[in-house]
This record gives sequence, structure tokens and C-alpha cells, in this order.
Amino acid sequence: MATLRELKGRIGSVASSEKITGAMKMISSAKMHKAELELKQLLPYRNQVQSIIASLLSADAPMTSPLTTEREVSNVTLVAWGSDDGLCGAFNLNLFKLLLARLDYYRATYGDHVKVTIIPVGKKMSKAVGKLQADGVTVEQIPGVDSKSGADAVRQLLDTLTGRFLSGQTDAVDLHYMNFISISRQRPVTEQLLPIRQENIVAEGQSAASGRPYIFEPDAAAIFNAVLPLFLLSTLQEVFVENRAAEQAARVMAMQSANDNAKKLRDELQLEYNKLRQQGITTELLDILGGQIR
Repeated sequence: MATLRELKGRIGSVASSEKITGAMKMISSAKMHKAELELKQLLPYRNQVQSIIASLLSADAPMTSPLTTEREVSNVTLVAWGSDDGLCGAFNLNLFKLLLARLDYYRATYGDHVKVTIIPVGKKMSKAVGKLQADGVTVEQIPGVDSKSGADAVRQLLDTLTGRFLSGQTDAVDLHYMNFISISRQRPVTEQLLPIRQENIVAEGQSAASGRPYIFEPDAAAIFNAVLPLFLLSTLQEVFVENRAAEQAARVMAMQSANDNAKKLRDELQLEYNKLRQQGITTELLDILGGQIR
């Protein structure tokens, strides 16, 4: 049975853990709100790019680009996001489970001969996918790119992906990340980046055939080819920020759960401490009364 001193020490340790998890929750919450703000700032730019593309698609001129060309798929590049740090619950586990399901989807859709190159983003994902290297699956690291990458690293990654697609090294590029819905809800998703599909570049509520008259200079096709890379860049930037927001949201929930468990354990230890202390006081009183009677 634990002594009063031992119980008091445990209560102090649990109280310290409670303070630490509470502080970590506040920090993660601040980082999540910062990422949310970044998402809101990216949205107007992305919507404007999509609006321009919708206007271009409404023109009579044919719109073609090497970035929209679909071909038979024998090589797939999958960019898989994770986190660089831990203590975020099942965040990385859920992403990894969907990644395994995606590999099965590739084999079922394109055949067992399909070759998949996984580009992990984040230390946790890099460690997890390192075990997947086998026949048909290759893991490749991009130096300088992680889950906290800024604009320069994002552009570097995009240049690498588009370069491989245009050169024929890969026939499709997919993005695998955590979709941020709310602080309590994140969903792992996989979206196709290349080749670009029309349903992805025209925003919801916009029409490729608006019927509004436009005059394009130099011409619609040239503008179309110039705008598509901007669309890809805004998409990739949004994925980085959204995955970062989802990671911090998952960490907020994990720290809240840890904080609640610490508080529950502290209350239980405090109750046990009070019972043991009361028992000691009662024993001392009985000893005093017994001495007076004698």
C-alpha cells in the first residue's frame, strides 16, 4: 500500500503533466488557428485563378495543354503527407492506412505491373513508408521538403512533379494528405494533381460555358497554358497548409484527451490520499483515547 509521501509525490507528478499537456494544447491551438488563417488567405487567389480558367474554357478556341494530357498509366507518383513531430494521436496512422489502401487501388485499377513512387513529406511518414519498398514500390526523398515547408520548397516540389510528368517519367501524380474539416474532424484524402482534370480546375458554382463575352490577349490558349501552373501551385500550397492545420487540430484533441486523463488520475490519487490521511488521523485518535481509558 502506498504511503502518504508516495501519494503526494504522484499527485505532484500528475499535476505537472496536466500543466504540460495544457500548455501544449494552447500552443497547438495557436498554430492551428494560424494555419486556418493561411487557408483563408489562399482561398481568394485560388478562386480567382479558377474563375479565369472557367472564362477561358467558355471560349470557342480549343484548350489543350501537356498538363491536361491523359495517357495509359504505368507509373504513378504519390506524394504522401505526414507530420514531422509526434503527440498527434492517430493522425499519421490514419494517413498510412489509407496509403496502403491506395496502393491496392493502383494494382486493381492499373494492374500488378504498375510502378509506384512514394514521395513522403514529414519524418513520421518517411519512417512509415520506408518499410514499403518492394517490387513496384519505390520511396524517394526530396531534400528540403517537409511538413512545415514554405513557398520556396513548395515551388521546388511542384517543379519536380511537373518535370517528371512532362518528361514521361510518371503518368499520374496524386496527393495524399489530411483534409482539415474542423478542430474535431480531419479526413485522409487522395486527390489527383496531374494530369489536370476539368472538374478540378473549375470551382463549384462556376461554369465552363458562362456565355459571357471576353477578349483574350495574346490568345486564350496561351493564357490557359500560363494559368495552369498557377493553379497547380495554389493547389499544392493549399494542401501543405491544410495538412498542417489538420495535424495541429489532431494534436489539440490528443493533448485535450491527455489533459482530461491526467485530471481524472489526479482526482483519483487525491481521493486515495485523503482516505489514507483520514485513516491515519482516526488511528491516532483511537490510540489517544485508548491511552486515556487505561
